[in-house]
Amino acid sequence: MSRHRDARTESALARRLAALNDARELGEGRLDDAALQQAYDVLDRAASRRSLSADHTVVGFFGATGSGKSSLFNAVAATDAARVAVRRPTTAEPLAMVWQPEGSGPLLDWLEVAERREGGPVPGLTDGGGLVLLDLPDFDSVQRAHRETAERLAGQVDVLVWVVDPQKYADAAIHNEFIRPFSAHAAVTLVVLNQVDRLAGAEVKPVLASLSSILDRDGLGKVSVLGVSAVTGEGVDELRRRVAGVVKAKQAQSARLAADVAVAAGRLGAAAGAGEAAGAGEPAGVHQQDRKALAAGLADAVHVETVVSAVRTSYRLEATRRTGWPVTRWMSRFRKDPLRRLSLRREGSSAVNRTSLPPAGAAEQAQLDSAVRDFADAISVGAPGPWRASIRAAARTSRAALPDALDQAVASADLKANTRAWWWPVFSVVQWLALLVAVGGLAWLGVLAVLGYFQMPVPDVPRELGWPLPTLMVAAGVVVGIVLAVASKFIAAAGARGRAASARRRLREGVSGAAELLVVAPAEAEIARCRAFQEALAAAGG
Repeated sequence: MSRHRDARTESALARRLAALNDARELGEGRLDDAALQQAYDVLDRAASRRSLSADHTVVGFFGATGSGKSSLFNAVAATDAARVAVRRPTTAEPLAMVWQPEGSGPLLDWLEVAERREGGPVPGLTDGGGLVLLDLPDFDSVQRAHRETAERLAGQVDVLVWVVDPQKYADAAIHNEFIRPFSAHAAVTLVVLNQVDRLAGAEVKPVLASLSSILDRDGLGKVSVLGVSAVTGEGVDELRRRVAGVVKAKQAQSARLAADVAVAAGRLGAAAGAGEAAGAGEPAGVHQQDRKALAAGLADAVHVETVVSAVRTSYRLEATRRTGWPVTRWMSRFRKDPLRRLSLRREGSSAVNRTSLPPAGAAEQAQLDSAVRDFADAISVGAPGPWRASIRAAARTSRAALPDALDQAVASADLKANTRAWWWPVFSVVQWLALLVAVGGLAWLGVLAVLGYFQMPVPDVPRELGWPLPTLMVAAGVVVGIVLAVASKFIAAAGARGRAASARRRLREGVSGAAELLVVAPAEAEIARCRAFQEALAAAGG
């Protein structure tokens, strides 16, 4: 059963380590380098510790100057190996007492502990084997090297034993600088009040209660405090029993690393802004209304309505050229097609790569930037600060390429500029027929006039409703031509509106496509990265 439990614990730890690594990689370039480096250091230490002996549990004795740490170490290990003297600091280099030395060498090499002793049988302590006790330099030593050694090993040992004394147990510096930073490691922490023999019997419980209260404020409220005396031996057997229990459970290594992962994940979360009062959740993400607002803003900036107006005017001009009264339609040829002026009318099957629209100046660039900024602000709402900044930056990644891409989108849109309306040839044929009728009537009347002028016999002309047929032909041809010309104006106006609406839709589709590629896609990728980071962080934090 224990093996299954160990396997499950190791599997869970492996998943949390992998999640922390994922979060670290996802946070690269977005979060504070110090938090990322700490996560890397935890991963590196975890990989190193897990590759070393799993049969040994390393228990470190940490204490301030004068706490009697080395004396307590000797008492627990039933040895006098740790140097004890009046002059301080006493412990200059870490000392290891090892039970079951086989396989401990690489582990102690990694810990950089050179002085090693093999421990003898100690009832109540060594029954489970695989124990490494470390006596460490004082963590408040005036010698910087001693302090650095204690700090380094506090980050490496499997179990932390904090040894305090009645005189300095409440020292704020000890708690703030050394004990409190390991508040997440309660599962692998033992707190010992040494030198209780210096207290009167009635003072022991109040001092222990006071120490427990301080530890509670440190975040170690679940850690029980043990009163001991290295001199009289009071509480030493109980301390041995507790150390032996931790060693026998074989959970300390995993628990220590899990706590390290939780701390690193917490600091990554803090670096990501998880502690902010506002906007510490998930980004809002891209919604359809955001896409529409972005496309509308970009369309305004690249003068889509100018092109739509040109399509409308071009259609009406072409309709006039093809369906107007033949007598006057030639005049429309002197009006330049606005689509040709904008280089948007395809000739034959040729494609248009660029327009002749005005290049993006300061005003247009400001409009583009405003549209992208509003879009980025909307989709990043709710994201923690650094991620909100990275989402905004991702949306602006292609700022320099955006104007040209939008111009190409406008140029490549199919505006149906060369598509003829079905009614144009019908009106044109009728117009020409009406003109021919009018011209035929005029010619007939001309012949009759010439005959009369030269005093030649003038034949009678047919009449309809009392009107000469040639006169009716002229009148009918002119009236029909004018009526058709006027009617074509109204029909062309309606057709121009429809053609303009279709062009507007296609142009906005082109603008939306460019925006999707250059603005939306990078922003969505960054949002996905943010969400993956948060999921990895949650998994790492357990």
